Amino acid sequence: MTSETVPKTEAPPKQINPGLVLALCSGATFMAFLDLAVVNIAFPDILADYPDTPMSTLTWVASAYAIMFAALLTPAGKLADALGRRRVFMIALAGFTLASLVCALAPNPAVLVGGRVFQGAFAAGMIPSALALIIANTPFERLFKAVAAWTAISGFSAVVGPALGGVLVEQFDWRAVFLINLPVGLLLLVGGLRALPRHEAPGGAFPDVLGTVLLTVGLGAAVAGLTEGDRWGWLDPLTLVLLLGGVALTLAALARSRRHPSPAVETGLWSSRRFAMCNVAYFVFGAPMFAWLLSGALFTTGIWGWSIMESAGALSIGAFASMVTSVIAGRVNDQGKHRWVIALGTAMFAACCAMMSTDLFGAEPDFWAAWVPASLLGGGGLGLAITGLGVVAATSLPPIQFAAGLGMNMTARQLGGALGIAALAAVMSADRLPLDNFHTLYLGCAIASAVATLIVLAFPAPAED
Repeated sequence: MTSETVPKTEAPPKQINPGLVLALCSGATFMAFLDLAVVNIAFPDILADYPDTPMSTLTWVASAYAIMFAALLTPAGKLADALGRRRVFMIALAGFTLASLVCALAPNPAVLVGGRVFQGAFAAGMIPSALALIIANTPFERLFKAVAAWTAISGFSAVVGPALGGVLVEQFDWRAVFLINLPVGLLLLVGGLRALPRHEAPGGAFPDVLGTVLLTVGLGAAVAGLTEGDRWGWLDPLTLVLLLGGVALTLAALARSRRHPSPAVETGLWSSRRFAMCNVAYFVFGAPMFAWLLSGALFTTGIWGWSIMESAGALSIGAFASMVTSVIAGRVNDQGKHRWVIALGTAMFAACCAMMSTDLFGAEPDFWAAWVPASLLGGGGLGLAITGLGVVAATSLPPIQFAAGLGMNMTARQLGGALGIAALAAVMSADRLPLDNFHTLYLGCAIASAVATLIVLAFPAPAED
């Protein structure tokens, strides 16, 4: 990715500190993505705290966040253009911090899931406004490095998430992973009030409210049907209504977005076949990725009997491997080679999941012969695939559409992730031995990753798009 992939901006006024703007926006982004990672390690403790609540219900702690994040990312960017990026960023940051407090104090699963709904919504508000603030307040000669540093934050949160979450859960309990957001959020709010510059709102149109509602309700309904289908029955009228109705509402939102001047989904970006296929690949790959990440701590604690801290340490192996390979993938400058980098990553991840679906991952723990090689394959594959997909998304669009393309790519990933979590809930509620459930889940992840590999290999070359 080169500096031509981002729009040129005028040099900001001298009183603006671009480094401080980057630090504040990156801090908020780190919190938003960290809350995806730390919940994975905290999830076994949440299950233990609510033994009478079905696991399919508690998976909404993860999927509610992913759904709201996916559905509201594009509308939030348009809202920032209409009302002002600083204003939306600060409101979203304050809302996220308050929602974190609600999650930490939740007296029951319903309140916890509700808090996660609002966390996901406000996280969606922080991301596009943070990127817009960085672009607007960084000199052009430093802009590419600033955006690259901001983008790397999501990968860094995945690395520190398991370790940080493990320490908090081990020393306190699962509520601490939400409570930690309060001092960080308050510090960022104070810094934002003092350091973020005030600009006139760009004056963009308000996002399509009806399209946004259709998309959010449609995604939520479809995920609910998948999540609860095994428990209710796949032919139960309520399951069918949720599944079919959710798909219909989502398609209606997409159809409306094609003709609306300020759509809920930027469907116009799909005129680039390379970008459209990149989104499809990210959607397909997001499902096994999120299911694998959430199931890791469940497997190590539930099947192998490891403690939360032991699980956190084990999960950190894949996270560090992901960081290393993401740096390697980021250094590939030849656009023609990006699809091969991504395909290698998705194939490595498929191999990892295939390993975990066999008796190599049996009832007895095997750290060196099973866990370490699988983690290196899976984490390393994620780093290659995620970085490569981000680069392809950015380089497939004109510079002025860089931010919108990045948002669409994140939306595809979060949507696929929500469906992956729903699939995990459906498989884990099946009437089989727990170990068989995990093997079934990982086999499904391997197949989905292999499909994503085939999609990536079909990417058109940059010159053909």
